[in-house]
Amino acid sequence: MHRIQSATAVLVLAACFACTPLLGCSSGGGSSVDVDPGPVALRRLTAEQYERSIHDVLGSHVTVPSRIDPDDRRDGLLAVGASFAGVTPSGFEKYEAAASAVAEQALAPEHRDDLVQCQPASELSSDDACASSFLERVGRRLFRRTLTNEEVEARVAVARDAAEALGGFYAGLELALASLLVSPDFLFRVEEAELVPGSATKMRLTSVSMASRLSYLLWNTTPDEELLTAGENGELVSESGLAAQLERLLASPRFETGLRSIFSDLYEFKQLEDGLVRKDPALFPVYTQPMIDDAKEQTLRTIVDHVTRDEDYRSLFTTTESFMTRRLGIVYRLPVVTPTGWERYEFGPEAGRAGLLSHVSFNALHSHPGRSSPTLRGKFVREVLLCQDIPAPPADIDFSIVEDTAGDLRTARDRLEAHVENEVCAGCHVLTDPIGLALENFDAIGMYREEENGVTIDSSGELDGILYDDAVGLGAALSEHPQLGPCLVRSVYRYAAGREIAPGEEALLEQLGQRFEGSGFRLSELLRDVLMSDGFRLTSGPREIEGEGGES
Repeated sequence: MHRIQSATAVLVLAACFACTPLLGCSSGGGSSVDVDPGPVALRRLTAEQYERSIHDVLGSHVTVPSRIDPDDRRDGLLAVGASFAGVTPSGFEKYEAAASAVAEQALAPEHRDDLVQCQPASELSSDDACASSFLERVGRRLFRRTLTNEEVEARVAVARDAAEALGGFYAGLELALASLLVSPDFLFRVEEAELVPGSATKMRLTSVSMASRLSYLLWNTTPDEELLTAGENGELVSESGLAAQLERLLASPRFETGLRSIFSDLYEFKQLEDGLVRKDPALFPVYTQPMIDDAKEQTLRTIVDHVTRDEDYRSLFTTTESFMTRRLGIVYRLPVVTPTGWERYEFGPEAGRAGLLSHVSFNALHSHPGRSSPTLRGKFVREVLLCQDIPAPPADIDFSIVEDTAGDLRTARDRLEAHVENEVCAGCHVLTDPIGLALENFDAIGMYREEENGVTIDSSGELDGILYDDAVGLGAALSEHPQLGPCLVRSVYRYAAGREIAPGEEALLEQLGQRFEGSGFRLSELLRDVLMSDGFRLTSGPREIEGEGGES
């Protein structure tokens, strides 16, 4: 068995080389297609994973401080950026302060009996046996593996010394628990690789590492007791053992959390959650943080409902079924019967809406504070839904034409047509604008409109040879696009592996795409295929830190 780094080395390197990727080379592997898998990843927990893991182990009553190092988005995903994220010195101070606050709440008098399953001989002094029992049990869940004797003994010593100095068993236990929460083995998902039995070169993830991969993909939190036990018993390196746990996790209500996390990451909804999407209050007084929170939830509820009913993924872009609250009803200009909470809703033909691209969340996110943006909306479709690269604009491009909404060019279509007379701009805009212009009936917060500046909006457009009249037609064209399914396969695979796709995995991706199509584009089947694939289970081994061994 080969650990990527010792805990001490990881902490030092994380502090010194923040946001530095691990590098390495590939090895061999295979199943029904030859796979040359990528390296294992050292992944820092995202803010959501950090909070969920603490709640699952220490209790949902704990308020987790939010002031920790921000997540890093790479290649369109926080899940990939986590492989590049380190811990800065100032970030470590934040984690240290958070650990102290969390430990104090977890062991507060009103909650400690639920967490500490032993009684100290005296609450006024140390008790090594009780401290050891607590640290072994809780540390195993936090580290996602059994602690070594040395790791337990070191923290028992911390608890003992602190208890004697502070005059209390639980005061000492707080410091020992805090030391677990600042350990690299908690803050980072440290994956392990081992040789496949009978092979001199082929490597696979260990069973314990597979437990974490499985849990964070499908539940976005630390493994539960049953999954961790299966990992430690070696069950997750066999197809039957892995399949059994996979089905259990998929059948759990907690799978909804995993689905939400996948699509929140893919659709960049963290910008909405963090309040980074602002609108001009004079132009859009109904835009509030609670409203856009509901809009994000509407989209995620629609996706979860769709996937859990095993519907065709492509129909997410044509469906008229959704969910609605009173707050959203104001923006959608629809009557909502339910006074509080959610109700199912189906858009009629008069609404001019169908599919996720007509949701308020999408249109508000991909707009400017005071106006819509066909370019941003089209760019999202190309890059996120079809996996096509759109180059960034040159630094010296003049955007004054498209920004002048009060000039003679009354509509976004007019302004963009004038803007792309510049040949430097035309190459990219011809890819994005025909898509985004179909969504021009939705303003900067996603409210429906027929006119812009008194001129009737022309929402016709074209997607790679398919013509349409409006947003409903765009959704239909997108649902039939040959790259829609393969792009989701690539996104889910990158999310699951926490890295970019290795050249030796392209044949596997093609096979996964064919199987996804053969399943009727059911996401649950795609997740099964990804998790059972050699690309997910095999590895080229640990990657070297940048600068070591001549790599760069």
